[in-house]
Amino acid sequence: MLSATLMIMGAATFFVGLLPTYETIGPWAPALLVLLRMLQGFGLGGEWGGAVLMAVEHSPANRRGFYGSWPQTGAPAGLLVATAVFSYFSRLPEAEFLSWGWRVPFLLSAVLIGIGVFIRLSVSESPVFRNRKKDAEAPKLPVLDALRTYPRQILLAMGARFAENGFFYIITTFVLTYGTERLGLPRSTLLNGVLVATSIHLVAIPAFGAASDRLGRRPVYLAGALGCGLLAFPFFWLLDTKETGLIWMAITLGIVAHAAMYGPQASFFSELFGTRVRYSGASLGYQLASVFAGGLSPIIATALLARFQGQSWPISIYMVGLALITLVSVYLSAETFREQLTEEDSLPASQEHEPGKDAA
Repeated sequence: MLSATLMIMGAATFFVGLLPTYETIGPWAPALLVLLRMLQGFGLGGEWGGAVLMAVEHSPANRRGFYGSWPQTGAPAGLLVATAVFSYFSRLPEAEFLSWGWRVPFLLSAVLIGIGVFIRLSVSESPVFRNRKKDAEAPKLPVLDALRTYPRQILLAMGARFAENGFFYIITTFVLTYGTERLGLPRSTLLNGVLVATSIHLVAIPAFGAASDRLGRRPVYLAGALGCGLLAFPFFWLLDTKETGLIWMAITLGIVAHAAMYGPQASFFSELFGTRVRYSGASLGYQLASVFAGGLSPIIATALLARFQGQSWPISIYMVGLALITLVSVYLSAETFREQLTEEDSLPASQEHEPGKDAA
């Protein structure tokens, strides 16, 4: 399954680089682009669950947070590489960049996908999954099975992602719109800030994953969500200074708060579900939040900026709202870092979290 999702996402990305222009095929060009982006999303949706489960289920029980965090570093690593590559090709004369330069990064993705498929085919299924397959029949409709048996966990996982996913796209994507159009800053200042912060992100994610193995998933995750909420207003205050150092500080602080959630996330979500539907359950919670939080956050932020004549405080309130949803969701979730993944249905859908119980 993971190999198939890698191929789907890789092929879609590669073909974006081959798309004819609007001048060549008219409205078919944007239609095909939307189709390819949808295929990328479908591929990524399946890939995330498979990748993190491979890492979590292969790792020692007391290091699941650390090992599970490594697939998560793919986000900052990809952002780092993509930003660096596009920064390089953006040095081309504008006519050349618009003609062919923008295509090259998409075509280069074929190399990365080839490496990913090779690695996936070299790794065997986890012992936990093999034992489950040997002892019981796989569900015929795992998505429906997950919705039936773990509805609460899926909703809580969705809520846990709201601050993480929404905040990430605001501080790495929307910041470019706000900085260039609202503040008149050079795009390079913002891109370099994202590059610096992303480099720190790459280290912070496994560090927070390891911390969750010692402190628990919930305390680390809650600290990150709280950090996002507290940073919502200062983030824009620092940007508004137009000082390069303070702008980079704002982006970096946001990235560190995000890493506190993203680091333990893979193990946390995996541990919420039994082996039978772990792949489907974790992926549902993760990807549904991507639609309602990450996918909409830059659009909502841009709309708020236009509606309130360039003022940032409505966006900050929106970010606080995302943080509150995540704080409540994680608070209501059970602590999972001591759970055994070999115990099927170790966290049944009917289990209710008693605040303070897991900290004892």
